[in-house]
Amino acid sequence: MANFLASIFGTEQDKVNCSFYFKIGACRHGDRCSRKHVKPSYSQTILMPNLYQNPAYDQKNTNRMNPSQLQNHFDAFYEDIWCELCKYGELEELVVCDNNNDRNVYARFKYEDAAQKACDELNGRWYAGRPIYCELSPVTDFREACCRLNSGEGCMRGGFCNFIHRKNPSDELDRDLTLSTKKWLRARGRDEKSVSRSPTPEPAKRRW
Repeated sequence: MANFLASIFGTEQDKVNCSFYFKIGACRHGDRCSRKHVKPSYSQTILMPNLYQNPAYDQKNTNRMNPSQLQNHFDAFYEDIWCELCKYGELEELVVCDNNNDRNVYARFKYEDAAQKACDELNGRWYAGRPIYCELSPVTDFREACCRLNSGEGCMRGGFCNFIHRKNPSDELDRDLTLSTKKWLRARGRDEKSVSRSPTPEPAKRRW
């Protein structure tokens, strides 16, 4: 029986634990969900709910941006967050939700202690005039968390999909951040686990 329960944990067959929370680290029902949200005591991944404020969804914003301006706005945000998170340890993946109701930001570190340090220190800080809330997330494989229909023909549910609609930085920024991070690590010639004692790449414009 114990083996069976372990095998279905976090799946749709599990009637006790929420499969959406296990896969995505978030659930549209929140605390009202009828199933348990088992928060991890340790993880490589942190979640910062509602951190990304997409101007395209801001009803109060009368100055509508064109697609190029929206991408530039997002690139500035992505670079800012990436460079700040690098202070806590080697960052393997940064995932930003473009869903209308979430706008969550996930960061997966190489080491669990880096994720814990980031979680501890980011809570209580502010970004772009808003408080940051941070928690450990059970998500380690974003292939299961991201909507598979969000590319190609597109998802019929759009921004209201239960799965993550991942918003990507421009190819140029993604390439620059990858190369600069690798160069930064090579220059120190050591394991990135001790990165917190080293300076980090700085974004062009800071909003912390």
